[in-house]
Amino acid sequence: MTRREAREEAFFLLFEHSFKEDGAEEILALAAESREMKISGFGKGLFVGTIEHLAEIDEVMDKALIKWNSERISRVTRTALRLCTYEMMFTPLQTEIAVNEALELIKKFDGEESASFANGVAGGIHKLMAEKA
Repeated sequence: MTRREAREEAFFLLFEHSFKEDGAEEILALAAESREMKISGFGKGLFVGTIEHLAEIDEVMDKALIKWNSERISRVTRTALRLCTYEMMFTPLQTEIAVNEALELIKKFDGEESASFANGVAGGIHKLMAEKA
């Protein structure tokens, strides 16, 4: 499984998590049982890490959403931005790669217009992180 495929699996799990407040382990177990989903260690790490840091991630995203409420963003775009923010904040992955991967997910599952919006939000997140450093 490629990193892109593993990231997409983590995205699906995060999307599922956005509908219910089950813990990461419950969602992983359900995915394995009902969909026979096999997630790589990399994908699992992205999923679990994002869940563990969700409050911090949402706080940064909310600051980057000038005059917007995150609840107004589609679930798909919000999920991809959460994953992207996790990768920018807590992994050594280059920001450009994290943003590009998120934009590809958004284009695939939410459309070009949402990807343009998300690109601006990701830029704001990157700027906030640079100011903190």
